[in-house]
Amino acid sequence: MKRIIKKVGKYLLYTFIGLFITINLFILLSGRFYIYKGIANTYFAGRMGPSIYDLDVFAYSTIKPTGKEKWKKHEKYNKSVISPKLRTYIEDLGTKAYLVFKGDTLIYEEYWDDHTDESVSNSFSVAKTVVALLVGIAVEEGKIGSLDESASEYLPEFKGGDLEKVTIRHLLTMSSGLDWTESGKNPLSDNAESYYGWNLRELVTSQELITEPGKIFKYQSGNTQLLAYIVEEATGIDLTKYAKEKIWDKVGATHKIYWSLDDEDGDEKAFCCIYATARDYARIGSLLLHEGRVGEEQVVPKWFYDEMIKPANVATEYSIPNYQYGLHIWTYFGNANPVYYCRGVNGQYIITIPEEDLMIVRLGSRRMAKFVIPGHLKDDKKYVEQNKHEVGHNLGLFQYIKLGKLLKSQTEL
Repeated sequence: MKRIIKKVGKYLLYTFIGLFITINLFILLSGRFYIYKGIANTYFAGRMGPSIYDLDVFAYSTIKPTGKEKWKKHEKYNKSVISPKLRTYIEDLGTKAYLVFKGDTLIYEEYWDDHTDESVSNSFSVAKTVVALLVGIAVEEGKIGSLDESASEYLPEFKGGDLEKVTIRHLLTMSSGLDWTESGKNPLSDNAESYYGWNLRELVTSQELITEPGKIFKYQSGNTQLLAYIVEEATGIDLTKYAKEKIWDKVGATHKIYWSLDDEDGDEKAFCCIYATARDYARIGSLLLHEGRVGEEQVVPKWFYDEMIKPANVATEYSIPNYQYGLHIWTYFGNANPVYYCRGVNGQYIITIPEEDLMIVRLGSRRMAKFVIPGHLKDDKKYVEQNKHEVGHNLGLFQYIKLGKLLKSQTEL
């Protein structure tokens, strides 16, 4: 028995050594050195992927707060009650913060574990909507000619050839037709390299066109990064400074905000990685809830907001019209008043329901799967018609909306 155990032990040891050598050779020969950083900050940290608390993993820029005004609290603030069933649901998903606003009045606020009202966490793809707002502002200022300009007008790497077909609108609607590989699990994907790597500009501008732009919705973080470079080229201003001047100072952020960079003094990871408190994320929600206004000031042009919330006229992978995405914002028109929301991996949400004057912020470490049409029902026209609005939305969204509505209704009794 001892001899067998020794043989098995040796086999496992040699297998591990062989695997270790093979992986390192692959990384060294392929030049994918970002994988080391990825492994160190995921598997070696006891995680399977990025965390909402990755701030110190990367270099970052800083936006100092200028706002002093705290959120007004409702007279029934935190007196609403979450049912045991819904509480179990949101806690099992690793919720860290859940805030509900009636207009600009805070009616409910709760935090879990070590997260507090002063904790900053990663927005992930919520940052994409912020970048879109900056595009709209730059167009209004005349810095960008129009949404239908070729991206090559601002990206010299796109001049000549098929890439000139890609417009700013194509990037905003996630229909660029570029060959970016979007994956939160594949360490060889463009997503992984953009998150843990260094030279973002080279990565996103070396893409190729593989399908006709403006035809098919295909979510790609690289589109947002290209928009960020367009904004910087058009305005002549660093993205962090432009965001501070045009958005964060306007909405009155009260805590420091951070934006991860690809290197020291490098480029902002525009497709993700704004770090802010839940209350300051709610200021973006308020901006959207009020159709781009802060008080009487139209911060984001109204025409852009109106375009933003219209589902783009593109097809989806299910060969049905797109109902889920506008200009870098998610849209839902199912069994509810229209919902417009920002969404980041692991369930970062800023949800607005304008017709109900309701806004919700949810931050956390896990999310539910997306609603998909089962393969055996793809040809069932009746089923597809009944469920077409749910396609592409994470199932957690509907529970967060349901809970927000219930908490709001309790303040109106």
